[in-house]
Amino acid sequence: MSSTPSSPVPADLPTPTLGADSEVGRLRTVLLHRPGPELSRLTPRNNDSLLFDGIPWVARAQDEHDAFAAELTTRGIRVLYLTDLLTETLEIGAARTQSVADLLAGTLLGQTLRTRLAGPLADMAPADLTDVLVAGLRNDELGARLGVRTDHSIVTSLLPEDAFLIEPLPNLLFTRDSSVWLPNGQVAVTSLAMPARSRETALTGLIYAHHPAFAGSVPAYRPEWENLEGGDVLLLGHGVVAVGVGERTAPAGVERLAGALLGRGLAHTVLAVPIAQRRATMHLDTIVTMVDTDTVLMYANVARDLVAWSITASPEPASAPVADLTEVSVSGPTPFLEAAAAALGIDRMHSIDTGLDPVTAEREQWDDGNNTLALAPRLAVAYERNVETNRRLEQAGIEVIAIAGSELGSGRGGPRCMSCPVLRDQLGQAAEMQPGKKRLGRR
Repeated sequence: MSSTPSSPVPADLPTPTLGADSEVGRLRTVLLHRPGPELSRLTPRNNDSLLFDGIPWVARAQDEHDAFAAELTTRGIRVLYLTDLLTETLEIGAARTQSVADLLAGTLLGQTLRTRLAGPLADMAPADLTDVLVAGLRNDELGARLGVRTDHSIVTSLLPEDAFLIEPLPNLLFTRDSSVWLPNGQVAVTSLAMPARSRETALTGLIYAHHPAFAGSVPAYRPEWENLEGGDVLLLGHGVVAVGVGERTAPAGVERLAGALLGRGLAHTVLAVPIAQRRATMHLDTIVTMVDTDTVLMYANVARDLVAWSITASPEPASAPVADLTEVSVSGPTPFLEAAAAALGIDRMHSIDTGLDPVTAEREQWDDGNNTLALAPRLAVAYERNVETNRRLEQAGIEVIAIAGSELGSGRGGPRCMSCPVLRDQLGQAAEMQPGKKRLGRR
């Protein structure tokens, strides 16, 4: 596995304060995945099924990602790398056992191969096992890498030599989707909709469950539950969470998350936001991201049609335990910006449009122009190629840190997609949340 440009991660993260209650609180700690050999596994035959629109130039993608990480670290943000954490986690016996069990549960292997793989996988060095977990394993690699006999296996005999028995995870680059950190050390490990990504949450969940850096974190969502992806979850601030419902997140996933957020006092309002079920708008953060406490960057071609259903706790007593609250009140639909402003208790949610004309807006939205990562209020990272969108941001007083992303963007993800905030400065405390109370104002 190619190494990441980081030092070993200490196990002394301030666990009680991990989490975030907004998209724009000053970012302190972030989880990234530096692209590695898993991208080299993409071919014209498998890139579609692995959700990439092209074959990225791996070395250039790594250079672009390193530059992205450097922009964060120079601003005092602690960068954690997923493969470093995973390798350290696999030093722990229980974690290693679980990871091997998850791998062997795949339906491609067959019983003979499962039996033969169990011992060699369990005996691999942590870094080598990380490589298999992330970059996958081909049929023709069984003997050379693991010393596994392939005779008498129907699976290995009938599959092509270069067929993947364990699929690579090129979308691991987009760490935002597999988990969402919430206030008070609670974390939602999500349920990814596409088969090509289903193993990602197993790795993320393994790290959070076993790595000492995350000791004391509390699960708020589980991968075996209804489809819910982190790119659809926007923490608007002060107890208001917007969740996109479309290609990747199901209505039942919103219901389950809303129950946890409302029942645990992590939010007072959840906004369910229907979005078009197509690749260009796979997540809510492909069309809306926050750049200030009361300002969003928004894809102009959908701004008028975007609506939200407001979900709040029912005044009636819940019949289920608090953490699994099911009694809610649902109202709407209301134009998204109006619903967000009402829930936040402000007069208006401001919007910055992407592009001056529909064609420019569509081009830059496809290139993740809307997918910005806020490092603090009015400070955001964006792809440099979206010139018009970045100009609009700067005209509105948003400082833009422009990064290269020609290769990184081939999987249809921008700076927000590539980053999972683990710790942000809090904008408010859950105990103070009251819907409709004015808290934020235009600067």
